[in-house]
Amino acid sequence: MTTTDTFISHLIELRNRLLRIVIGVVLVFIGLFPFANKIYTLLAQPLLSHLPAGGQMIATAVTTPFFVPMKVAMLAAFVISLPHTLYQVWSFIAPGLYTHERRFMAPLVVASTLLFFAGMCFAYFLVFPVVFGFIAGTAPEGVAVMTDIGNYLDFVITLFMAFGIAFEVPVAVVLLVYFGLVNIETLKDIRSYVIVGAFVIGAIFTPPDVISQVMLAVPLWLLYEAGILVAGFLRVRTTQAD
Repeated sequence: MTTTDTFISHLIELRNRLLRIVIGVVLVFIGLFPFANKIYTLLAQPLLSHLPAGGQMIATAVTTPFFVPMKVAMLAAFVISLPHTLYQVWSFIAPGLYTHERRFMAPLVVASTLLFFAGMCFAYFLVFPVVFGFIAGTAPEGVAVMTDIGNYLDFVITLFMAFGIAFEVPVAVVLLVYFGLVNIETLKDIRSYVIVGAFVIGAIFTPPDVISQVMLAVPLWLLYEAGILVAGFLRVRTTQAD
C-alpha cells in the first residue's frame, strides 16, 4: 500500500468515526427532545429554589422559550454520549500507539471522562446553591430577581466548563510528567504559584463572592496535589518495571 493509499484510508476511517460520533449525539438528542422543558427546569432548579415567593425566570425574545430548552437538550445529549465519543476517538488513535502507550492512555481517557463529570456534578450540587443563594440574598430591597433563561443557560454552561476543566488538572499533571515536560520536584517547587493561580482563576470564573471563589480554587489546588501523587506513583512503577 502506497503512502497516498494509507493517507486516504486514514481519512476514510476519520470520516467514519466522526459520523458515528454525530449519529450518537443525534440519537441521544432525539430521545431527550420530548423532555427538553423538564431538563431545563431541572437545570434551573438551583436558582428557582432560591427565588423569593412569586419569583420566576423570564424570556425576553420571542423564540427563546423554544430554543433554550433545545440547547439544553443538545448539551445533555453531548454529555451523555461523551463516553461513546471518546471511545470513537480512542478507536481511531489506538492502532498508532505502542502497547505500553495504550496501557497508559486507556485508563487516562476513562479517568478524564469521570473527572469531567465529577466537576459538573460538583458545580451543580455544591456550587450553584451557594452562588444563587448569594445572588438572590444580595438583591436590593424592591428589586425582583427575574433572570432571562438564555442568560442563565450561558452562565451555568460557563461554570460547568470551568469546573469540568478544573477537575482535569490531575490528568494534565500526569501527562506533563509522563512525557518528560516537567519533573515532580519542579511541580512541588511551584506549588505556591499554583495556589495563587487557583484563586485567580476562581475570581475570574465565579461570581464576586468569596465562598464560590474558594469552592473553585481549593479543588484546583487539591487536584493538583493529587496529580503529583499519581505521577509519583506511576514513576515508581515505571522504574521498578525497568
